[in-house]
Amino acid sequence: MSSTTDSAPQGKAVETPAAPPRRHRPSFELAFVRTLFVKYGMVLVLILLALVANGLYSGFLTSANLNNVVGQVAPTAIVAVGMTYVIISGGFDLSVGAVFAGGAVLYADLSNKMPLTAAFALTVVIGILAGIFNGAVITGLNVNPFIATLASASLFSGAVYLYANSAPIQSTVAVFTDMGSGKWGGVWIATYILIGLLIVGGLVLARTPYGRSIYAVGGNLEAARLAGMRVKLVKISAFAIASSCAAIGGMIVASQTGVGQANIGPTVTLDAIAIVIIGGTSLMGGEGAMWRTVIGLLMWGTISNVFNSLALDTSSQLLMQGAILLVAVSLDAIARRSRK
Repeated sequence: MSSTTDSAPQGKAVETPAAPPRRHRPSFELAFVRTLFVKYGMVLVLILLALVANGLYSGFLTSANLNNVVGQVAPTAIVAVGMTYVIISGGFDLSVGAVFAGGAVLYADLSNKMPLTAAFALTVVIGILAGIFNGAVITGLNVNPFIATLASASLFSGAVYLYANSAPIQSTVAVFTDMGSGKWGGVWIATYILIGLLIVGGLVLARTPYGRSIYAVGGNLEAARLAGMRVKLVKISAFAIASSCAAIGGMIVASQTGVGQANIGPTVTLDAIAIVIIGGTSLMGGEGAMWRTVIGLLMWGTISNVFNSLALDTSSQLLMQGAILLVAVSLDAIARRSRK
């Protein structure tokens, strides 16, 4: 009897399968540099930008000038704090400029009718309601955030003009300007408010279950829903945070000027989005951090300060800001591809 075996027939050589070609792997050093650039590239850009700014304007790095830089950008930066939540959650809010103007008008008007603390609190509540409206329309009717907030921006803006009767509202309260123009220890009060919101907003995003849910919803909405998260409530809350921050920013501007005006918000929306994106938070959602928004606002403040010190005309500033935003969005796209 013959037995079957797994050996090759006699007289024939056993063919060894060719080894698959080795894929080239980048060296550890190259991979480290690439990771460093992807994660902290904007920090390096900020350092380079500060050095260039100091070369163009020798007084840039003085404490007095840096204090003014942060104080000037504080209202828009506060809007960017809320916008960070919306963008990480996978949303987009074009209505914050209208809420910003509404906060200024409402705060100035209410300051003549009630204590400032009550006027401040009521204005924040109105801002929260505006954000809840946006979130409810987007999640309840399944409307694209871009379209929904574009429509609500027009709606809110019209309501603000009607409320103000298309005229500036003057506050008659002597201490009305303290929040926007006052200082504690040589630092603008508005800067303290900004720092407080950045710290609280950053800790909530990075250290709480709610913050993790913001990332989860923005990263993969369906997976977050299947995991049992209340995705609609999370998205609505993100828009509420954005609108409340916009209202606070508007109140600071009103306090700086002493009047509330309905026409102060047109550029605020794009500026806030630019601050968030320049810092490195992804427009696609699910990625970003509050410290990145800090980097973005420092870059934006540096650029604005240099423009003002060089007395550049408005058209040149718009061209430069548009180019910078385009570069930032392009770097975001490159970074996302490199991570794949």
